[in-house]
Amino acid sequence: MELNTSNTGTLKVSQEVVEKIARLAVSEVEGVALDAGGKRLAREEINPTADKLLGLTRPVKVKLFKEAAEIDVAVVALQGFKAAVIGENIQKAVKTAVQNMAGITVSKVNVRIVGIRLAENG
Repeated sequence: MELNTSNTGTLKVSQEVVEKIARLAVSEVEGVALDAGGKRLAREEINPTADKLLGLTRPVKVKLFKEAAEIDVAVVALQGFKAAVIGENIQKAVKTAVQNMAGITVSKVNVRIVGIRLAENG
């Protein structure tokens, strides 16, 4: 997406950069399961067949339009957290982060909670 910054030129922000910003924002939301390194959204509770059915090759997808971005996020929630609260917090965090860091207006943040990581008994 290209943004006019001033009379001095333009700023281009790639789709991949927006995806990374969104992923970072999601990783900071309480109740979202991450892998041990925090590098990707965890999905180990979902079997490979479900992954294919849900199309979860990438947990964050961004569609850039001329005026705004639309962001789709698929996450695994931690047991004990309310799905609606997690979803709202993700929407707020992603919208704020992308708009502040990239200067791109976010029209929608669609959140799908595709699984639950159960607490380990031990």
